[in-house]
Amino acid sequence: MARAFSSEVASGSRKENASKQEAGASFRFNRNGKGSSPAKNLLRFLCASAALLLCAAALTFIVDPLQLFRPARLFAAMYSSDTRMQNAGLIRSQPFDTVFMGTSLAIHFRQSDIDQALRVRSLKLAMTGTNSHEQSFVLAAALQRHPKRVIWAMDDWIFCDGAEIDDDIYLPADLYRRNVRGIAGYLLSGAMARESAWILARSVPPLERVVATLTTDAVFNFTISDVDAINAFRPDVEAPYNAERATAAFGHITHPSRRAGLSEGYDYQRMVRNFENDTVRLIADHPDVVFDIYFPPYSILQWVAMRDASPGALKIVYDLTAHISHRLSELPNVRLHDFREVNEVTHDLGNYADVIHHSPSVDLKVLSWLANGTYLVDSAAPGAALERLKAQVEAYQVEAYKGEANRIAR
Repeated sequence: MARAFSSEVASGSRKENASKQEAGASFRFNRNGKGSSPAKNLLRFLCASAALLLCAAALTFIVDPLQLFRPARLFAAMYSSDTRMQNAGLIRSQPFDTVFMGTSLAIHFRQSDIDQALRVRSLKLAMTGTNSHEQSFVLAAALQRHPKRVIWAMDDWIFCDGAEIDDDIYLPADLYRRNVRGIAGYLLSGAMARESAWILARSVPPLERVVATLTTDAVFNFTISDVDAINAFRPDVEAPYNAERATAAFGHITHPSRRAGLSEGYDYQRMVRNFENDTVRLIADHPDVVFDIYFPPYSILQWVAMRDASPGALKIVYDLTAHISHRLSELPNVRLHDFREVNEVTHDLGNYADVIHHSPSVDLKVLSWLANGTYLVDSAAPGAALERLKAQVEAYQVEAYKGEANRIAR
Protein backbone atom coordinates (compact mmCIF):
# COMPACT_ATOMS: atom_id res chain seq x y z
CA MET A 1 0.00 0.00 0.00
CA ALA A 2 2.89 2.39 0.80
CA ARG A 3 4.42 1.71 -2.59
CA ALA A 4 1.08 2.32 -4.29
CA PHE A 5 0.67 5.63 -2.45
CA SER A 6 4.25 6.64 -3.30
CA SER A 7 3.70 5.74 -6.92
CA GLU A 8 0.52 7.80 -7.03
CA VAL A 9 2.24 10.82 -5.51
CA ALA A 10 5.14 10.51 -7.93
CA SER A 11 2.73 10.27 -10.83
CA GLY A 12 0.91 13.39 -9.66
CA SER A 13 4.18 15.26 -9.28
CA ARG A 14 5.21 14.35 -12.78
CA LYS A 15 1.88 15.65 -14.18
CA GLU A 16 2.20 18.87 -12.22
CA ASN A 17 5.78 19.37 -13.46
CA ALA A 18 4.70 18.67 -17.02
CA SER A 19 1.92 21.22 -16.70
CA LYS A 20 4.35 23.85 -15.40
CA GLN A 21 6.76 23.12 -18.22
CA GLU A 22 4.00 23.56 -20.79
CA ALA A 23 2.96 26.84 -19.21
CA GLY A 24 6.56 28.01 -19.20
CA ALA A 25 6.99 27.01 -22.81
CA SER A 26 3.81 28.88 -23.71
CA PHE A 27 5.06 31.95 -21.88
CA ARG A 28 8.42 31.79 -23.61
CA PHE A 29 6.64 31.35 -26.95
CA ASN A 30 4.61 34.55 -26.49
CA ARG A 31 7.55 36.41 -24.94
CA ASN A 32 9.76 35.55 -27.89
CA GLY A 33 7.23 37.06 -30.31
CA LYS A 34 6.22 33.84 -32.02
CA GLY A 35 2.53 34.06 -30.90
CA SER A 36 -0.17 36.77 -30.76
CA SER A 37 0.94 40.28 -29.72
CA PRO A 38 -0.88 43.64 -29.27
CA ALA A 39 0.68 44.96 -32.47
CA LYS A 40 -0.53 41.97 -34.49
CA ASN A 41 -3.98 42.17 -32.95
CA LEU A 42 -4.17 45.87 -33.88
CA LEU A 43 -3.07 45.05 -37.42
CA ARG A 44 -5.75 42.35 -37.70
CA PHE A 45 -8.35 44.81 -36.42
CA LEU A 46 -7.31 47.48 -38.90
CA CYS A 47 -7.33 44.99 -41.77
CA ALA A 48 -10.78 43.74 -40.79
CA SER A 49 -12.04 47.33 -40.52
CA ALA A 50 -10.60 48.21 -43.92
CA ALA A 51 -12.19 45.12 -45.45
CA LEU A 52 -15.54 46.06 -43.91
CA LEU A 53 -15.29 49.62 -45.27
CA LEU A 54 -14.39 48.33 -48.72
CA CYS A 55 -17.36 45.96 -48.68
CA ALA A 56 -19.67 48.80 -47.61
CA ALA A 57 -18.23 51.08 -50.31
CA ALA A 58 -18.65 48.35 -52.94
CA LEU A 59 -22.25 47.78 -51.86
CA THR A 60 -23.05 51.51 -52.04
CA PHE A 61 -21.34 51.83 -55.44
CA ILE A 62 -23.23 48.85 -56.89
CA VAL A 63 -26.67 49.76 -55.52
CA ASP A 64 -26.09 53.55 -55.68
CA PRO A 65 -29.15 54.67 -53.67
CA LEU A 66 -28.76 58.30 -54.78
CA GLN A 67 -28.28 57.22 -58.41
CA LEU A 68 -25.23 59.45 -58.40
CA PHE A 69 -23.28 57.28 -60.86
CA ARG A 70 -26.07 55.82 -63.00
CA PRO A 71 -29.87 55.58 -63.19
CA ALA A 72 -31.31 52.62 -61.29
CA ARG A 73 -31.63 49.54 -63.49
CA LEU A 74 -30.60 46.44 -61.58
CA PHE A 75 -32.30 47.52 -58.37
CA ALA A 76 -35.55 49.25 -57.48
CA ALA A 77 -35.24 53.05 -57.65
CA MET A 78 -35.97 54.59 -54.27
CA TYR A 79 -35.98 58.26 -53.32
CA SER A 80 -35.62 60.40 -50.20
CA SER A 81 -37.69 63.36 -49.04
CA ASP A 82 -34.43 65.03 -47.97
CA THR A 83 -34.31 67.16 -51.09
CA ARG A 84 -31.01 68.89 -50.34
CA MET A 85 -29.33 65.48 -50.56
CA GLN A 86 -31.63 63.79 -53.07
CA ASN A 87 -31.37 66.55 -55.66
CA ALA A 88 -27.68 65.76 -56.20
CA GLY A 89 -28.72 62.33 -57.50
CA LEU A 90 -31.80 63.51 -59.39
CA ILE A 91 -29.71 65.94 -61.43
CA ARG A 92 -27.46 63.09 -62.54
CA SER A 93 -30.06 60.37 -63.12
CA GLN A 94 -33.25 61.97 -64.43
CA PRO A 95 -34.00 63.10 -67.99
CA PHE A 96 -35.32 66.67 -68.10
CA ASP A 97 -35.52 69.80 -70.22
CA THR A 98 -37.05 72.05 -67.53
CA VAL A 99 -36.01 72.68 -63.92
CA PHE A 100 -38.54 73.70 -61.25
CA MET A 101 -37.03 75.52 -58.25
CA GLY A 102 -38.48 77.04 -55.11
CA THR A 103 -38.98 76.72 -51.35
CA SER A 104 -41.69 74.95 -49.35
CA LEU A 105 -44.27 76.88 -51.39
CA ALA A 106 -43.18 74.91 -54.47
CA ILE A 107 -42.13 71.60 -52.94
CA HIS A 108 -45.55 69.91 -53.14
CA PHE A 109 -45.98 70.31 -56.90
CA ARG A 110 -46.02 67.09 -58.89
CA GLN A 111 -43.67 66.73 -61.84
CA SER A 112 -46.42 65.02 -63.82
CA ASP A 113 -48.69 68.07 -63.32
CA ILE A 114 -45.89 70.42 -64.41
CA ASP A 115 -45.23 68.29 -67.49
CA GLN A 116 -48.89 68.15 -68.48
CA ALA A 117 -49.62 71.85 -67.94
CA LEU A 118 -46.46 73.22 -69.56
CA ARG A 119 -45.73 70.43 -72.10
CA VAL A 120 -42.22 69.89 -70.75
CA ARG A 121 -40.10 67.16 -69.15
CA SER A 122 -39.52 68.65 -65.72
CA LEU A 123 -37.26 68.02 -62.74
CA LYS A 124 -38.50 69.42 -59.44
CA LEU A 125 -35.62 70.64 -57.28
CA ALA A 126 -37.59 72.74 -54.76
CA MET A 127 -36.15 72.64 -51.23
CA THR A 128 -37.82 73.68 -47.99
CA GLY A 129 -36.35 76.68 -46.22
CA THR A 130 -33.58 77.35 -48.70
CA ASN A 131 -31.92 80.68 -49.35
CA SER A 132 -30.78 82.17 -52.63
CA HIS A 133 -27.22 80.85 -52.19
CA GLU A 134 -28.47 77.26 -52.02
CA GLN A 135 -31.00 77.61 -54.83
CA SER A 136 -28.51 79.25 -57.17
CA PHE A 137 -25.87 76.60 -56.42
CA VAL A 138 -28.25 73.70 -57.10
CA LEU A 139 -29.59 75.38 -60.24
CA ALA A 140 -26.03 75.87 -61.51
CA ALA A 141 -25.43 72.13 -61.08
CA ALA A 142 -28.64 71.32 -62.97
CA LEU A 143 -27.79 73.77 -65.75
CA GLN A 144 -24.70 71.71 -66.52
CA ARG A 145 -27.17 69.20 -68.03
CA HIS A 146 -28.29 71.95 -70.49
CA PRO A 147 -32.04 72.28 -69.85
CA LYS A 148 -33.99 74.73 -71.99
CA ARG A 149 -36.06 76.30 -69.24
CA VAL A 150 -36.03 77.16 -65.53
CA ILE A 151 -39.22 77.85 -63.55
CA TRP A 152 -38.31 79.64 -60.33
CA ALA A 153 -40.76 80.38 -57.51
CA MET A 154 -39.09 83.41 -55.94
CA ASP A 155 -39.93 84.28 -52.33
CA ASP A 156 -38.62 87.57 -50.99
CA TRP A 157 -37.08 86.06 -47.84
CA ILE A 158 -34.70 83.79 -49.77
CA PHE A 159 -32.49 86.85 -50.23
CA CYS A 160 -31.91 87.27 -46.51
CA ASP A 161 -28.31 86.49 -45.60
CA GLY A 162 -27.46 82.82 -45.22
CA ALA A 163 -24.36 80.68 -44.81
CA GLU A 164 -22.00 80.45 -47.75
CA ILE A 165 -22.18 77.15 -49.61
CA ASP A 166 -19.02 75.63 -48.14
CA ASP A 167 -20.16 76.60 -44.63
CA ASP A 168 -23.69 75.27 -45.12
CA ILE A 169 -24.12 72.20 -42.91
CA TYR A 170 -27.43 71.26 -44.53
CA LEU A 171 -26.41 71.16 -48.19
CA PRO A 172 -23.89 68.43 -49.22
CA ALA A 173 -22.13 70.68 -51.74
CA ASP A 174 -19.38 68.15 -52.53
CA LEU A 175 -21.97 65.63 -53.72
CA TYR A 176 -23.10 68.16 -56.33
CA ARG A 177 -19.50 68.89 -57.26
CA ARG A 178 -18.72 65.14 -57.47
CA ASN A 179 -15.25 65.77 -56.14
CA VAL A 180 -13.08 63.27 -54.21
CA ARG A 181 -14.37 64.41 -50.85
CA GLY A 182 -18.00 64.11 -51.90
CA ILE A 183 -17.65 60.71 -53.57
CA ALA A 184 -15.57 59.29 -50.70
CA GLY A 185 -18.05 60.54 -48.12
CA TYR A 186 -20.89 58.96 -50.08
CA LEU A 187 -19.23 55.57 -50.61
CA LEU A 188 -17.85 55.26 -47.07
CA SER A 189 -21.06 56.33 -45.33
CA GLY A 190 -22.46 53.68 -43.02
CA ALA A 191 -25.94 55.16 -43.46
CA MET A 192 -25.68 54.81 -47.26
CA ALA A 193 -24.47 51.20 -46.88
CA ARG A 194 -27.51 50.45 -44.72
CA GLU A 195 -29.85 52.07 -47.26
CA SER A 196 -28.14 50.11 -50.05
CA ALA A 197 -28.60 46.81 -48.23
CA TRP A 198 -32.28 47.58 -47.71
CA ILE A 199 -32.81 48.54 -51.36
CA LEU A 200 -31.00 45.35 -52.37
CA ALA A 201 -33.31 43.29 -50.15
CA ARG A 202 -36.33 45.06 -51.60
CA SER A 203 -35.20 44.04 -55.09
CA VAL A 204 -35.40 40.33 -54.23
CA PRO A 205 -38.90 39.19 -55.33
CA PRO A 206 -39.67 36.91 -52.34
CA LEU A 207 -38.70 39.71 -49.94
CA GLU A 208 -40.12 42.67 -51.81
CA ARG A 209 -43.52 42.86 -50.13
CA VAL A 210 -42.18 42.27 -46.61
CA VAL A 211 -39.38 44.82 -46.99
CA ALA A 212 -41.75 47.40 -48.48
CA THR A 213 -44.06 46.99 -45.48
CA LEU A 214 -41.18 47.49 -43.04
CA THR A 215 -39.80 50.55 -44.85
CA THR A 216 -40.64 53.62 -42.75
CA ASP A 217 -39.35 57.18 -42.53
CA ALA A 218 -38.46 56.59 -38.89
CA VAL A 219 -35.68 54.16 -39.87
CA PHE A 220 -34.79 54.78 -43.52
CA ASN A 221 -34.26 57.80 -45.78
CA PHE A 222 -35.07 56.20 -49.13
CA THR A 223 -38.73 55.29 -48.72
CA ILE A 224 -40.36 56.77 -51.84
CA SER A 225 -40.69 54.48 -54.86
CA ASP A 226 -41.97 57.06 -57.37
CA VAL A 227 -39.98 60.17 -58.26
CA ASP A 228 -43.28 61.98 -58.94
CA ALA A 229 -44.31 61.47 -55.30
CA ILE A 230 -41.33 63.18 -53.65
CA ASN A 231 -42.89 65.58 -51.11
CA ALA A 232 -46.06 65.72 -53.19
CA PHE A 233 -49.64 65.81 -51.90
CA ARG A 234 -52.62 64.37 -53.69
CA PRO A 235 -54.68 67.10 -55.39
CA ASP A 236 -57.66 66.19 -53.21
CA VAL A 237 -55.82 66.71 -49.92
CA GLU A 238 -57.45 69.92 -48.74
CA ALA A 239 -58.05 69.22 -45.03
CA PRO A 240 -55.05 71.23 -43.70
CA TYR A 241 -56.15 74.26 -45.73
CA ASN A 242 -58.92 76.33 -44.20
CA ALA A 243 -59.67 79.87 -43.03
CA GLU A 244 -59.45 78.96 -39.35
CA ARG A 245 -55.84 77.83 -39.67
CA ALA A 246 -54.89 80.85 -41.76
CA THR A 247 -56.49 83.17 -39.24
CA ALA A 248 -54.76 81.40 -36.34
CA ALA A 249 -51.41 81.81 -38.10
CA PHE A 250 -52.11 85.52 -38.57
CA GLY A 251 -52.79 85.90 -34.85
CA HIS A 252 -49.64 83.97 -34.02
CA ILE A 253 -47.21 86.01 -36.11
CA THR A 254 -48.73 89.38 -35.16
CA HIS A 255 -48.78 88.70 -31.41
CA PRO A 256 -46.64 91.33 -29.65
CA SER A 257 -44.23 88.68 -28.37
CA ARG A 258 -43.59 87.30 -31.87
CA ARG A 259 -44.08 90.11 -34.35
CA ALA A 260 -40.33 90.86 -34.44
CA GLY A 261 -39.96 87.67 -36.48
CA LEU A 262 -41.71 89.36 -39.41
CA SER A 263 -38.66 91.55 -40.02
CA GLU A 264 -35.92 89.12 -39.01
CA GLY A 265 -33.11 89.15 -41.56
CA TYR A 266 -34.71 91.86 -43.70
CA ASP A 267 -31.94 94.22 -44.76
CA TYR A 268 -32.55 95.92 -48.08
CA GLN A 269 -28.94 96.40 -49.16
CA ARG A 270 -27.94 92.83 -48.33
CA MET A 271 -31.01 91.38 -50.01
CA VAL A 272 -30.31 93.36 -53.19
CA ARG A 273 -26.71 92.17 -53.13
CA ASN A 274 -27.80 88.53 -52.78
CA PHE A 275 -30.31 88.93 -55.59
CA GLU A 276 -27.67 90.36 -57.91
CA ASN A 277 -25.08 87.70 -57.05
CA ASP A 278 -27.32 84.64 -56.91
CA THR A 279 -30.02 85.42 -59.47
CA VAL A 280 -28.93 88.02 -62.01
CA ARG A 281 -25.46 86.53 -62.40
CA LEU A 282 -26.84 83.00 -62.93
CA ILE A 283 -29.34 84.22 -65.52
CA ALA A 284 -26.75 86.30 -67.35
CA ASP A 285 -24.38 83.31 -67.47
CA HIS A 286 -27.02 81.22 -69.28
CA PRO A 287 -28.46 83.40 -72.06
CA ASP A 288 -29.73 80.37 -73.97
CA VAL A 289 -32.01 79.28 -71.10
CA VAL A 290 -35.49 80.77 -70.60
CA PHE A 291 -36.19 81.72 -66.97
CA ASP A 292 -39.85 81.87 -65.92
CA ILE A 293 -39.73 83.56 -62.51
CA TYR A 294 -42.86 84.02 -60.45
CA PHE A 295 -43.82 85.64 -57.17
CA PRO A 296 -46.00 83.09 -55.29
CA PRO A 297 -49.56 83.94 -54.23
CA TYR A 298 -49.24 84.52 -50.47
CA SER A 299 -52.52 85.07 -48.68
CA ILE A 300 -53.50 88.69 -48.14
CA LEU A 301 -52.96 88.12 -44.41
CA GLN A 302 -49.18 87.89 -44.91
CA TRP A 303 -49.14 91.41 -46.28
CA VAL A 304 -51.57 92.74 -43.71
CA ALA A 305 -49.49 91.20 -40.91
CA MET A 306 -46.48 93.22 -42.08
CA ARG A 307 -48.63 96.29 -42.64
CA ASP A 308 -49.96 96.24 -39.08
CA ALA A 309 -47.10 94.67 -37.11
CA SER A 310 -43.93 95.38 -39.11
CA PRO A 311 -44.33 98.27 -41.56
CA GLY A 312 -40.56 98.57 -41.92
CA ALA A 313 -40.33 95.02 -43.26
CA LEU A 314 -43.22 95.68 -45.63
CA LYS A 315 -41.41 98.70 -47.08
CA ILE A 316 -38.28 96.59 -47.61
CA VAL A 317 -40.30 93.94 -49.45
CA TYR A 318 -41.97 96.57 -51.63
CA ASP A 319 -38.61 98.21 -52.44
CA LEU A 320 -36.99 94.83 -53.12
CA THR A 321 -39.87 93.84 -55.40
CA ALA A 322 -39.48 97.08 -57.36
CA HIS A 323 -35.76 96.44 -57.78
CA ILE A 324 -36.25 92.81 -58.82
CA SER A 325 -39.02 93.67 -61.27
CA HIS A 326 -37.01 96.39 -63.01
CA ARG A 327 -33.79 94.33 -63.14
CA LEU A 328 -35.49 91.23 -64.53
CA SER A 329 -37.33 93.30 -67.15
CA GLU A 330 -33.91 94.21 -68.55
CA LEU A 331 -32.90 90.59 -69.13
CA PRO A 332 -34.05 89.20 -72.50
CA ASN A 333 -34.29 85.57 -71.35
CA VAL A 334 -36.59 86.25 -68.37
CA ARG A 335 -40.38 86.24 -68.07
CA LEU A 336 -41.66 87.53 -64.73
CA HIS A 337 -45.08 86.51 -63.38
CA ASP A 338 -46.66 88.14 -60.30
CA PHE A 339 -49.40 86.04 -58.65
CA ARG A 340 -49.57 88.07 -55.44
CA GLU A 341 -52.36 90.29 -56.79
CA VAL A 342 -54.73 87.41 -57.72
CA ASN A 343 -57.33 88.33 -55.12
CA GLU A 344 -59.79 85.55 -55.94
CA VAL A 345 -57.11 83.22 -54.54
CA THR A 346 -55.18 85.34 -52.06
CA HIS A 347 -58.30 86.73 -50.34
CA ASP A 348 -59.91 83.27 -50.05
CA LEU A 349 -58.36 82.12 -46.78
CA GLY A 350 -59.70 78.60 -47.33
CA ASN A 351 -56.81 78.11 -49.75
CA TYR A 352 -54.17 78.35 -47.02
CA ALA A 353 -52.69 76.29 -44.18
CA ASP A 354 -51.13 79.45 -42.71
CA VAL A 355 -50.56 82.91 -44.16
CA ILE A 356 -48.38 81.77 -47.10
CA HIS A 357 -48.67 78.02 -47.84
CA HIS A 358 -51.40 77.32 -50.37
CA SER A 359 -53.25 74.13 -51.25
CA PRO A 360 -52.57 71.66 -54.10
CA SER A 361 -55.54 73.06 -56.01
CA VAL A 362 -53.75 76.42 -56.12
CA ASP A 363 -50.64 74.60 -57.40
CA LEU A 364 -52.65 73.63 -60.46
CA LYS A 365 -53.86 77.20 -60.92
CA VAL A 366 -50.27 78.46 -60.77
CA LEU A 367 -49.30 76.05 -63.53
CA SER A 368 -52.26 77.19 -65.63
CA TRP A 369 -51.30 80.85 -65.16
CA LEU A 370 -47.72 80.06 -66.16
CA ALA A 371 -48.87 78.20 -69.26
CA ASN A 372 -51.17 80.99 -70.38
CA GLY A 373 -49.07 83.96 -69.27
CA THR A 374 -52.12 85.25 -67.42
CA TYR A 375 -50.21 87.42 -64.95
CA LEU A 376 -47.11 88.13 -66.97
CA VAL A 377 -45.44 91.36 -65.85
CA ASP A 378 -45.23 93.91 -68.64
CA SER A 379 -41.56 94.76 -69.18
CA ALA A 380 -42.64 98.24 -70.28
CA ALA A 381 -44.33 98.80 -66.88
CA PRO A 382 -42.61 96.41 -64.44
CA GLY A 383 -43.93 98.21 -61.36
CA ALA A 384 -47.64 98.10 -62.25
CA ALA A 385 -48.38 94.75 -60.58
CA LEU A 386 -46.70 95.93 -57.37
CA GLU A 387 -48.85 99.07 -57.29
CA ARG A 388 -52.00 96.97 -57.63
CA LEU A 389 -50.83 94.77 -54.75
CA LYS A 390 -50.14 97.82 -52.60
CA ALA A 391 -53.68 99.08 -53.19
CA GLN A 392 -55.13 95.73 -52.08
CA VAL A 393 -53.00 95.62 -48.94
CA GLU A 394 -53.89 99.20 -47.99
CA ALA A 395 -57.62 98.64 -48.45
CA TYR A 396 -57.96 95.25 -46.75
CA GLN A 397 -59.86 95.29 -43.48
CA VAL A 398 -58.89 92.54 -41.06
CA GLU A 399 -60.91 93.54 -37.96
CA ALA A 400 -63.38 90.74 -38.54
CA TYR A 401 -60.58 88.22 -38.11
CA LYS A 402 -58.52 89.79 -35.36
CA GLY A 403 -60.59 88.67 -32.39
CA GLU A 404 -60.75 85.09 -33.55
CA ALA A 405 -57.08 85.12 -34.54
CA ASN A 406 -55.98 86.36 -31.13
CA ARG A 407 -58.18 83.84 -29.36
CA ILE A 408 -56.75 80.92 -31.36
CA ALA A 409 -53.16 82.18 -31.08
CA ARG A 410 -53.39 82.27 -27.29
